[in-house]
Order: sequence, then C-alpha cells, then structure tokens
Amino acid sequence: MPNNTKTTTKRDLVQRISDSSGQTKVLVRDIIQAFLDEVGNELVAGNRLEFRKFGVFEVRNRLGRIAQNPKSLEKVVVPAKRVVKFKVGNVLKERVTAIAPTIADTGDSQAAAPDFNQPL
Repeated sequence: MPNNTKTTTKRDLVQRISDSSGQTKVLVRDIIQAFLDEVGNELVAGNRLEFRKFGVFEVRNRLGRIAQNPKSLEKVVVPAKRVVKFKVGNVLKERVTAIAPTIADTGDSQAAAPDFNQPL
C-alpha cells in the first residue's frame, strides 16, 4: 500500500487559520509560535500538558540499555534520556480511527473525509 500522507507545515496551518478566522497571517503565526513555545517550555520543565479530548503530552525518563547493531552484531550502549510521549485523547482517537476502514478498502485518503471542523 503506497504512503499517500501529506506533510502539513506551520505555514499551511497559519494560512488555513488566517483564512477561516479573518485574522492576519502575521497575528496567527505569532499566536501559533507563542503556543508552541509555551508547550515546549512546559515539557522542558517536566510538566504534563493535558488538552481534553485531544491528548496528553508528558516527559518520561527512558532508562539506558545495551542494544545490538543488527548488521555488525556489535553491542552498543544506549544512554538514558528524557523523551516526550503523547497519549491520544478519546475524541481525536475516534475521529482518526473512523476513517481507517474506508481508506484501507479504497486506498483513497480522500474517500472518507470526516468533518474536521468539529471542535475537539
């Protein structure tokens, strides 16, 4: 099955939100950037961010381990690190999974486009 996913950039989001809200792209871009900066600051501080119905971002500590290079079979030490985890919320999960069978059946990612204008 070919991968037909499209990458959406911050610029794309700014354009869409600007068009739908009537606000300038500069204002929308600044608000989105401020939001992303605050999310990053909270995660760096080790805080958990919960967006009801959308999901939860949190930082977890991953223990160090010994891994193996599959090609050379050489043992490699992977150090401990902090990673960001995302757990999807129930409404977003339902919206994403609602289109999965139709896409799989038709191979067309546009075939079952649900109403994404519904707020989370």
